[in-house]
Amino acid sequence: MIMKSETLHHFSTTENDNQGFWQQIKEDWIAHRQDWTKAGFQAIFVYRFGVWRMTIEPKIFRASFSILYRFLYRYIRNHYGIDLPYTVNLGRRVVIEHQSAIIIHGFSVIGDDCVIRQGVTLGNRYLEKPLEAPKLGNRVNIGAGAKILGNVNIGDDVNIGANAVVLSDITSGKTAVGIPAKIINDCEVCF
Repeated sequence: MIMKSETLHHFSTTENDNQGFWQQIKEDWIAHRQDWTKAGFQAIFVYRFGVWRMTIEPKIFRASFSILYRFLYRYIRNHYGIDLPYTVNLGRRVVIEHQSAIIIHGFSVIGDDCVIRQGVTLGNRYLEKPLEAPKLGNRVNIGAGAKILGNVNIGDDVNIGANAVVLSDITSGKTAVGIPAKIINDCEVCF
């Protein structure tokens, strides 16, 4: 069982610690084509706020920010259908292209410059192993409706086709499509 302090360590040891909160938001805003009305940008803003608020010490000062975060998190989840908890290890310039039915496991790792589309699930595969979550490399392009389940590692520069179900690791530079996902030759499909 993971204790609360281990959970905090899980998401706070990222490369993003070197950047300030507003610098991260600026990068995300530019990645979302400078449109603050996009649901994906708003979801990532709330995520970054949730991570930032955990750095406030002492905890008594954090309380009001935690209440605000919980309200905003639930609003994004219920209104836009994007479930992105603050415990996710999210890279820089991640783009959530479209809203609706996006579920991201709290212990997922998502690299820099990834693109996530509507209907994507990054989750656990077995009920007996609730803490296992996918780990995505940099520049991963996930098609609409794709499911990445379990403790799988997705390499850098991977394309995952729409509605693919990924149950095993994918090495860098590959394209995976189908149910279950299979690697195809790069010349067979272009994203």
